[in-house]
Amino acid sequence: MDSNAFEAELTYQIDRTLTAEQAEERKRNFEKARGKARALPLNPGVYMMKDETGTVIYVGKAKSLRKRVSQYFLPNRDRKTSALVDKIRDIDHIITGNDYEALILENNMIKKYNPHYNILLKDGKSYPVIRISREDFPKVFKTRRIIKDGSEYYGPYPEASRLNLYLDLIDRLFLLRKCSSPMRKRTQPCLYYHIGRCQAPCCGKVSKEEYAKNIDRIRRMLDGRSDELEKQVHDEMIAASNDRQYEVAAAKRDILLSLQSISKAQMVESHTDTESRDYAAIEMRSPLCTVSIMQFRDGKLMGKALYRAQTFGDESETLLNFLIQYYEDGREIPREIFVSHEIDRELISRFFSEYLHADVSVSVPQDGRHYRILRMTRENARNDVEKRLKSKDNSAGLAELARICSLEEPPELIEGFDIAQLNGKYTVSSLISFVNGNPNPQGYRRFNIRSLDGAIDDYGAIREAVIRRYSRVLREGLQKPGLVLIDGGKGQVNVAREVLDGIGMADVPVVGLAKEYETIVFDDERPDLRLDHSNEGLRILIAVRDECHRFATGANQAMRSRDASFRLLKSVPGVGEKTSARVMDAFTTLDDLLSCPADEIARRASIPLKTAQNLLDRLNV
Repeated sequence: MDSNAFEAELTYQIDRTLTAEQAEERKRNFEKARGKARALPLNPGVYMMKDETGTVIYVGKAKSLRKRVSQYFLPNRDRKTSALVDKIRDIDHIITGNDYEALILENNMIKKYNPHYNILLKDGKSYPVIRISREDFPKVFKTRRIIKDGSEYYGPYPEASRLNLYLDLIDRLFLLRKCSSPMRKRTQPCLYYHIGRCQAPCCGKVSKEEYAKNIDRIRRMLDGRSDELEKQVHDEMIAASNDRQYEVAAAKRDILLSLQSISKAQMVESHTDTESRDYAAIEMRSPLCTVSIMQFRDGKLMGKALYRAQTFGDESETLLNFLIQYYEDGREIPREIFVSHEIDRELISRFFSEYLHADVSVSVPQDGRHYRILRMTRENARNDVEKRLKSKDNSAGLAELARICSLEEPPELIEGFDIAQLNGKYTVSSLISFVNGNPNPQGYRRFNIRSLDGAIDDYGAIREAVIRRYSRVLREGLQKPGLVLIDGGKGQVNVAREVLDGIGMADVPVVGLAKEYETIVFDDERPDLRLDHSNEGLRILIAVRDECHRFATGANQAMRSRDASFRLLKSVPGVGEKTSARVMDAFTTLDDLLSCPADEIARRASIPLKTAQNLLDRLNV
């Protein structure tokens, strides 16, 4: 490629305002990377593209490494490829014996390096399941991760309403423990015991044998064998009604109706079509990618799911890579897979037969009912990727945040706390919430700290704010956050962790953010983590922390202003503490007060007109 052609191509993707030196540097980087591509062997294998920091940003496989990688550097490549090439500073490779070995190695390399521009499934199937943990006193909860530790799993549940109904019934009927695993022995039970939602096995208040009977009842309910449980609840309802305990009887009636609705749904006859088949469609709007999956089992639509990523692969290779990751756990393998794009069917068939010992047919339907279903699947993917183009999407940052904080899934709701005070006075805690990575002002609260009596004690302030917030969450059944952020270091984080453990919310993770280096502080034995400020997960934490600080400082200043205004009002002759309190409750600021006529002040504050006029005369001097 001559210099003029290179410059013309460069401006296709790069801002035209580049200086000559910047353009020349980009040209040198391009030529260096292209030289590495041309030096690759013709063997099959896996290539790893790295950026200027040495980080692997893309992993691919090839039947011929040199031919495949050199294609990225051809003239007239698209914007997507140009954007990738602009980031490449080095290319590593591993030779394999054949294309199939390259496919398996590519999958392993993606999981090892987590490249930003490869599609990566971190949590297996997207459908949640119910897990009964393998412990003396098991927990029963929703998860998307399958851990091979002897735990039992029920599902998957494509319909969230059905899963939530099961969990709600289990919570109301069986009073199982909710604290973290492994269970720690306690001398005093937590809040769940006192509000009648746990039997407190941690304090020895229920035997292992009695607890196990409840777990057996739960297994039968989840297996669709709830006749015995329905009869028990029915008998309890009748007994309560006979004893004129009508509220108890009504609650039992609601539980019985829920159990019956579950049984009815489980007894519905399926269609005569007993095939198991999946439909997988991919849509790309460089570099955004969405894969849509629809699962059919026993003739019924089990559900659908969307997987999002940013990738620089093409549709065929990205879809192939997705299918390898999606099915490699060996669960829920169908007999047939219908795909939207041609992929290497020989390669994927070999993967199923040799790696998973399964006989699976993979094809691209051209007409008929499979084509129509696949078209609907592809429409779901198309709508999603176009929606992402139109709105700010924080999924990558939330996924990264889940990774660096070892969360089970990206946190939909993040709540943050900060403390503001002035020499021990006007101490206030802010509570802010972020939903899907964006501020949610409807969830903002402030707590005027009452327990310190003028002491300068950030730990005590955090303790009061956290317990007030999450006692209410438990009491009112509000949504638990996926992550709690504390503006502070290890001490503040430990206080919040202690409070949450004490009230039975040990499953809610806590991190802190120390200001000087934006260091992430964890609530366990993990060492503090310092990341580059460009990290997308860290940037979400910084945004939450900054909003916490802004809201806390504003609340503190409002308290100081109100207090100063209160003292000023009391200085007016004839205006005492009660009158001042009425005026401050009726008017937000002094400016608001002084902008109103005397009769308006008298009406809003419920004070005599003469007193209101006296206030205006004195304050307007």
